[in-house]
Amino acid sequence: MKQVPTVKTQRIFAFILLVVQAGITFTGSLVRVTGSGLGCNEWPLCHEGSLFPVRGAAPWVQQFIEFGNRTLTFVVVAATILVFYAVKKAGRRKSLVNLAVVSGIGVIVQAVIGGISVKLDLQWWAVALHFLPSMILVAVAAVLYMRLAEPDDVEPQRRFDSTASTLAIIAAIALCLVLVTGTMVTGSGPHSGDAGVGMEGRLELDTKMLAYVHAACMYVYLAFTLATAFILRKKKAPEDAMKTVWVLLAMIVVQWAIGVAQFYLGVPRWTVPAHIIMSGVVVSFTAFLWAHGQRRLPILSPKQYNTTTS
Repeated sequence: MKQVPTVKTQRIFAFILLVVQAGITFTGSLVRVTGSGLGCNEWPLCHEGSLFPVRGAAPWVQQFIEFGNRTLTFVVVAATILVFYAVKKAGRRKSLVNLAVVSGIGVIVQAVIGGISVKLDLQWWAVALHFLPSMILVAVAAVLYMRLAEPDDVEPQRRFDSTASTLAIIAAIALCLVLVTGTMVTGSGPHSGDAGVGMEGRLELDTKMLAYVHAACMYVYLAFTLATAFILRKKKAPEDAMKTVWVLLAMIVVQWAIGVAQFYLGVPRWTVPAHIIMSGVVVSFTAFLWAHGQRRLPILSPKQYNTTTS
């Protein structure tokens, strides 16, 4: 019997991956609202001829923030490698290994997109393309975290009524529209990502109009999530799924409140990181809810997490 990472260890690594995938979007938002996007104006180097910040090349605070955001990429890479190693070493099913591989490829793609956005002087669409894949990777990490608690030697079972499953899928599609329109609002707004860039390369559409479209998508998403919760409760869905959908609804309300504050306060800087990190939370719980719909039973108990497999 050879010792391999326990299920508990695998899930700890997956949870770390989920946190850092969401966390890097938070540090990215700090880059944006502090105008530090070109604190390092080269990629993959920070400045021409130097991997690290250079005194006098840009304000030191901006260099520190942008370089810190780039450095966090290596933390994400390390977390991805740990997850891949753990599931591969434990001989977990192919679908779990594939999710770990997708996470790794996604990190590489994100690094390249980030470099391109710098080369393009933070064009709004390039920055949007840098954010949206992060939300996909957050969802992948959330599903991986859930699936790791399931045994490999049984077939998955449906746990949701077909109506609830359909509503949940529609809600997830609506969330995608929320995220896309959110990047458009940001792309037309005051925070370009670098003070020297100003409004050049920004989305030339009315920010207020885009905010209304974004809000409409949010209300559609909320409505379909509420409908999903109603059907799940009516059909007596499993308790763990019900807890997830109630938490998700609470997080959507928090995100809505932050969005309303942004609209009426003129998008103060502090609201942007809060809105971004809550996007990661909402995406995570949406992915959790989706994963509850079909699971391999019985789901491993906490005591079983500490067992090793051969």
